[in-house]
Amino acid sequence: MNPALSMKVFLTDHTALSRRELLGRAVALYGIKQLPAAGAPENAAPFSQDDEKLLDDLQHANYLYFWEQANPQTGLVRDRFTVRGADRGGVASIAATGFGLTALCIAERRGYLPHSQARDRVLTTLRFLWWKLPHHRGFFYHFADPISGDRQWNSEVSSVDTAILLCGVLTCSRFFDHQEIQDLANSIFNRVDWTWLSEDTPLLPHGWMPEVGFLPTRWDGYSELMMMYLLGLGSSSHPLPAETWNAWKRVTFEYDGLRYIGAFAPLFVHQYSQAWFDFRGKRDRYADYFRNSIVATQVHRLFCLELAKQFPDYSDNLWGITASDSAHGYVAWGGPPAVGPIDGTVVPSATGGSLPFLPQECLRVLRTMKDRYGAGAWCRYGLVNAFNPLKKWYDTDVIGIDTGITIVMAENVRSGFVWDTFMKNPEALRGMQRAGFQSNGHPAP
Repeated sequence: MNPALSMKVFLTDHTALSRRELLGRAVALYGIKQLPAAGAPENAAPFSQDDEKLLDDLQHANYLYFWEQANPQTGLVRDRFTVRGADRGGVASIAATGFGLTALCIAERRGYLPHSQARDRVLTTLRFLWWKLPHHRGFFYHFADPISGDRQWNSEVSSVDTAILLCGVLTCSRFFDHQEIQDLANSIFNRVDWTWLSEDTPLLPHGWMPEVGFLPTRWDGYSELMMMYLLGLGSSSHPLPAETWNAWKRVTFEYDGLRYIGAFAPLFVHQYSQAWFDFRGKRDRYADYFRNSIVATQVHRLFCLELAKQFPDYSDNLWGITASDSAHGYVAWGGPPAVGPIDGTVVPSATGGSLPFLPQECLRVLRTMKDRYGAGAWCRYGLVNAFNPLKKWYDTDVIGIDTGITIVMAENVRSGFVWDTFMKNPEALRGMQRAGFQSNGHPAP
């Protein structure tokens, strides 16, 4: 079967969609109204002692990244770190900082970090976010100096990266029984002016820059945007209009008989919102997004297995591609259909971030990466960002957001802890209620 020939996109209207500009690929998409019921089961299974040890080793290593690569005076987390070779320093990422706040909760719960140290680092971070980190109407710049907080690389005030940060902030608010943490978290969240972002459109812009104003690209198709829209809908101070949830398009794909809502984009678009928002056992008028991600992840697995004809390193024990480093720089690759110049590289966060969707399949891959390729693929902070066994290329770097999605989804598949904690926030519950989510009659796995 040729993956390019087996991929279909079903159309019911002729409205063009635009992909994320930051991925650097403009692809026209077309929307539909309904997703047929997915045929894939919710694939939860108990773990063996060996599985638990693998996940614990991975999570502990991931936690060290967020502890050691956060500035202890500001709490801002480095965007990436060179684990092999001389590290030249680097900028902080507000998205990595959001994952880092969540990682501190996981580390305290797992006993990797004493309660007092986790609490104090969270306090340091929230105080800096509230009092000192530059922002515009509550939204933060994508990249910042980890010491001063100053804007770096002329980056945009980022709507989705602010949303990732807010998810970490709200997780800490519910996890720590500490009045100042809760007060700071509420203040940071309530300062965000979603009405400004949606002033002239129900489709939120990717960001804003003081030099040019709003960026022209809009969040208009299925992607990690769900967390951002739901947070805005859940705001009590500056809420988004309810109709914004219905404004973005949900494109249905079919591959080898499996149908799902997706995008011409890397696999992470199915992961990020579900790191915090618990979609299990729920659906809106369009889809059950948890089941949808199970199907999308299974499709990606089948796509990689088909690619084994070209890249014999791909197998049932080694698959998974998402936006990552490569031997030739950063690539926004994925599929199906193939996006980017796929060359046999595998990306640990593709399966690490998909653990709740295909637990046993993803565990098998992560075990192979650690046991078979550990000399090149495993480091102090877990698995390197990407590697290519065919070319004997192993990344020298770890990237914060990819390490972050791995530790969070590993915890969710083990215990549901992040989902359970985050969903105690009234903002999260209100956002899902206003978006029209209801029980679908299927219990959470």
